[in-house]
Amino acid sequence: MLVNRAISPVDIFLSRRAVPAKNLFDIHAVHTEELPDDIQHTKERKPDVLKKVTDQYGETFVLHIEFQVEDEPEMVFRMAEYYIMLLRKYKLPVRQFVIYIGAGDPIMPDHLLSKPMSFRYQLIALSAVDYHLFLHSDNPEEKMLAILANLGNGDSGQVIENIVKQVITSSKGNFSKLRHIRQLRILAQLRNLGVESLQFMDSIAKYITKEKDIFYLLGQKEGMEQGKEIFVKNLLLNTDFTAAKIASLGNVTEAFVEKVKKNLKLK
Repeated sequence: MLVNRAISPVDIFLSRRAVPAKNLFDIHAVHTEELPDDIQHTKERKPDVLKKVTDQYGETFVLHIEFQVEDEPEMVFRMAEYYIMLLRKYKLPVRQFVIYIGAGDPIMPDHLLSKPMSFRYQLIALSAVDYHLFLHSDNPEEKMLAILANLGNGDSGQVIENIVKQVITSSKGNFSKLRHIRQLRILAQLRNLGVESLQFMDSIAKYITKEKDIFYLLGQKEGMEQGKEIFVKNLLLNTDFTAAKIASLGNVTEAFVEKVKKNLKLK
């Protein structure tokens, strides 16, 4: 049984593969090549930080932040995809930042110029930021970022010791101190301190011994398990480490890492 339906101009063009390039688009093609028609690709993105912000000038916008450990050449395309999806969903201006926390200076492109499109995000390498900027914060989690920043030309040993001391002093409770110490160790590895790592380990050694004694004497097994889960969660969200590496750093099993990953609904 034949079913009649209206034939649209699109059907005619597709059936004949006709493209009115010269007369309609003013394109004088000397060679053409067929490309796959279906370019649909489902995207499911989970931004590292996504907030609706109203600033001191009364401007409301979407703040999007990504933390990047490795120098990613394709990052500009990922950020452009994020930009279109966020703009379409929230109908608000979008401000985007990529915070590079790896070793060395990033060379990944921060802009995309392709007529008629012009796109740019802001790339910030923490290694180029003055460490004092983070120590001015009252938040120990923010103070910890100082270990990734520019330590200046002074005595790096004293600077590192000062960072560790301020993080520990601003931490509330023994459990928070232990968690922050472990996170500092991870950040120091990301920074690739080299010879300065010995100075860093000297700075935290007394705190590690003290906190271990406190936790083992009090028998706070439940608190330790919670600390491991928080530690693994932070690595899953803020690094590109494999499950095996995270398990090794956190002194847990890969099954434990996969369990935390599943609860976070990460792929």
